[in-house]
Amino acid sequence: MALNIAITGIGMVTPAGLTTAATWNSVLTGRSYAAPDPLLANLKTTFSARLPPHDFRAALGALLVRRTDPSARYAITAAHEALDHARLTPQRWDARRVAIVLGTGAAGISTAEQAHHTLSATGPRHVSPSALPAFLPNMAAGHLSMAVGTQGPALTMTAACASGTIALGHACRLLTQHDCDIAIAGGTDAMVTPLCAAGFCQLGALSTRNDDPAGASRPFDADHDGFVLAEGAAILILERLTDAQHRHAPVIAVIDGYGECADAYHPTAPQPGGTGAEYALRQALRTADATEADVDHVNAHGTSTPLGDATEATMLARTLTGDFTVTSNKGALGHTMGAAGAIEAALTALAICRQTIPPTANHHKPAAGCESIRIIHGRPEPQTVRLAVSNSLGFGGHNATLALRPALPDQRAST
Repeated sequence: MALNIAITGIGMVTPAGLTTAATWNSVLTGRSYAAPDPLLANLKTTFSARLPPHDFRAALGALLVRRTDPSARYAITAAHEALDHARLTPQRWDARRVAIVLGTGAAGISTAEQAHHTLSATGPRHVSPSALPAFLPNMAAGHLSMAVGTQGPALTMTAACASGTIALGHACRLLTQHDCDIAIAGGTDAMVTPLCAAGFCQLGALSTRNDDPAGASRPFDADHDGFVLAEGAAILILERLTDAQHRHAPVIAVIDGYGECADAYHPTAPQPGGTGAEYALRQALRTADATEADVDHVNAHGTSTPLGDATEATMLARTLTGDFTVTSNKGALGHTMGAAGAIEAALTALAICRQTIPPTANHHKPAAGCESIRIIHGRPEPQTVRLAVSNSLGFGGHNATLALRPALPDQRAST
């Protein structure tokens, strides 16, 4: 049975902009937001995709900033926008019936690195008392619940780069099981740190196109050589469609299906042929009461790594039987890690709402193994999208897919 979960609000902070509108409009341009990063100057890869400058102290208050990791600040900022978009305030809900489900790949890694540096350089007395609670994996969800006044479940999903998608899927399950009435769900990560970048460099996962950062992330392209490390967050407000209709909330799109599984194959490499990703995709379609011929559009995981791109492209060509288009937002935004699935689900919802597919930045010629899928690139493409899927794959063999459809004409959001 289809999930029928309405997306009634979206908030985003990404390298392309600090609001949903700014991110959407920037992604439509088909340009990349990667740039040289002084923090990574001594590494093999010297660039990243960071957020535009923003005064979080002015926006959130000095006390909250002192107590939180950047990943929590990103989530709270995005949540405020999403709640405004959904026309929801604490005065309009039963706090015990509002859930938070956040995905993250490395939680407070930035805080942990800084605290360890302080410990090594100046000793334990100089480590902030906020350091431990700031870097614990649950604390972005905890701080978000305090910031917006929710008292329902406040959960954290950690499944590497599939975390944001899995958080959205589990939020849908809470709603369908009537364990909550509203879910504030998504993903956040702030993994642009020297330790994370060095680790990815040692794995050979990052692009080394230091002379051309803006051209480095090239999903499904013949010249791809690795991904671009990025940061950001996206929060979606989810409600049962009937509840959204009852309060006359505009609906951006509807999540009808969700699937997830594990490869049980390798710590960092996908299962050959993408059989795990295929299972998650088929499971999402089954949940949505849809078939492999019904998919019009795929928002791909598309990281810009040769093995990952070829595996996903082969899987899509083998599994889907209709005339579908493909895009990867990572060409523009880089890889936001645990936030990626939520950001991409949000952009998929907007693509459905506006019937427009953003282009894949830096894609020019399909790589070997990627020739059999139609990748949108160069400029946005108008398209009638009746069903779209958003894929996420993560280290540890995590696979997750969401299936989304348009709202009915009388339910649609005006955004």
